[in-house]
Amino acid sequence: MPFMKHLRRLLPYYTPYRSELVTGLALVVGSMAITSVIPWIIRLAIDDIGADAPASAVWKLAGDLVAVAVFSGFFRFAMREIINSTSRRIEFDLRNDLFRHLTSLDAAWYGRNRTGDIMARLTNDLSAVRMAAGPAVMYATNTVFGAVFAIAFMLHIDRILTLLAILPMIALPVITVYLGGAIHRRFQSVQENFASLTTHAQENLTGTRIVRAYRQESAEIARFAILNDEYMARNMSLAKLYGTMHPLFGLLAGMAAVIVLGLGGSLVLKGTISVGAFVAFGIYLNFLTWPLIAFGWVINLFQRGSASMARLSEILDAKPSLEQASDPVHLAPVVGGRAIEFRNVGFHFPSSDDREPRWVLRNVSFTVPAGTTLGIVGSTGSGKTALIDLIPRLYDPQEGEVFIDGVPLKSIPVDELRREIGFVPQESLLFSDTIGANLGYGANDLSAVMWASETAQLSETIESFPGSYETVLGERGINLSGGQKQRASLARALARQPAIVLLDDALSAVDTHTEAEILRALREALTARTAVIASHRVSAIRDATWIIVLDEGRVVEQGRHEQLMMAEGRYWTLLRRQQLVESIEGTDEQGLALQGADSD
Repeated sequence: MPFMKHLRRLLPYYTPYRSELVTGLALVVGSMAITSVIPWIIRLAIDDIGADAPASAVWKLAGDLVAVAVFSGFFRFAMREIINSTSRRIEFDLRNDLFRHLTSLDAAWYGRNRTGDIMARLTNDLSAVRMAAGPAVMYATNTVFGAVFAIAFMLHIDRILTLLAILPMIALPVITVYLGGAIHRRFQSVQENFASLTTHAQENLTGTRIVRAYRQESAEIARFAILNDEYMARNMSLAKLYGTMHPLFGLLAGMAAVIVLGLGGSLVLKGTISVGAFVAFGIYLNFLTWPLIAFGWVINLFQRGSASMARLSEILDAKPSLEQASDPVHLAPVVGGRAIEFRNVGFHFPSSDDREPRWVLRNVSFTVPAGTTLGIVGSTGSGKTALIDLIPRLYDPQEGEVFIDGVPLKSIPVDELRREIGFVPQESLLFSDTIGANLGYGANDLSAVMWASETAQLSETIESFPGSYETVLGERGINLSGGQKQRASLARALARQPAIVLLDDALSAVDTHTEAEILRALREALTARTAVIASHRVSAIRDATWIIVLDEGRVVEQGRHEQLMMAEGRYWTLLRRQQLVESIEGTDEQGLALQGADSD
């Protein structure tokens, strides 16, 4: 069947559990073989036991029925236990592979895919694949062998009657192919809509403070209701199609029952078959009817699993856009920092359409000697963050080359490169764990963590918490202020004691006094290390060894603080503007203080 091509992707996941699967399927076949004996025993009871039959014969047949039921029940329990357990293990392995692969994908891929959509695939779609990998396989085997055993016994009773009884079932393949394809398409549509619904819910839960601050609860509820209505409509469309399949299969089974009652009854009256054989034939027909009805449900499980596996395959087949070196170069061990060089670098964010790209950086060239500090300053949107992101290879430039110790970044294994870097991004992200675990992320050295928290001016804040370093943070560090989160991110980067430290506007949320204290401590902490500090505040980079000024993605000025001030260019203008803003804010604060004193 066409939809099975996506499920072939699961075959390698069965390999570790071959013996369990074979055992489980053998139990399915054994269960159906034993169950199919029951109507034959009933036939013997009707035909061979009369009014003068001894009680022992009755008890023997009754005992046979009980024994068959017990064995059948045991086989059914064992097959479900084994096959369902196997499907859970396959789900476990597939989930691990998905998460492992997601960690290998780059920022460009995550920029194209919504978090809610990824979560929907890892939950709803993965569950549908598990149902196809285990229960659907079990019920398909049960259905096929149940039909085979039933038809075999029916043929033994009367061939003509059997052929006429299964005649209505010829339409089964046609119905299955037509409805199966439609189910596949509609279920895929349902899953895509579920991804949109999940994304909306995830964004609202993450941004609940913004929603409340802007009093948009009603608007967001209305948007959610629209998505939910669409989700229900698509599910109802799928349910109607699935609801059509059951009655059609039931109709075919009913037509077969009419043929058996009419023709089979006349054969009994003529004495061609016995009453017991006629009753057994009717039971076998019921045995055949259930597989006929169950077949539609099994096809539905496979269709759902196939649609979901196709969506999961999109993740598994995704390739990071970062080039991997075929002949990697390993960095020589060093004590201290490493040199960084940009040569005619041009960069724009990856785009999925054919529009002309908007260059974020163009013709950027500079050198940062090992153990020195580079300051990057510029207005919002000048390209500071993009430049920082190129050093740990979150993205690759489309033009030019970036070097570490004279080695092109593309030649260095990504894991090895990132081990050398401590990175503080613009948006501080903390995990729902203890603050100690957050600061020691990738370091696992308590003394380094405590030193880093001292440097980041965070140790007193941590000691004031009820559990000190064992205090558990809320989601994304919600129980910390913006400045505290930035300082925690800074401490986390320093705790690794890396050769290169990257700070992307890492102090924008702290007050000027705290910033000065942190910068003073940083000067000592960064001794012999290479640092790249990007900031819109000139005060954060004025003591850097070398400063570059970015404007619309280009380096418009570079030099030391004193040189740039003497040039009275872009850097001088930025500093004067910031000093003017600070003086106005200081005047306002003094005015408010005087008003407060007058009121007292």
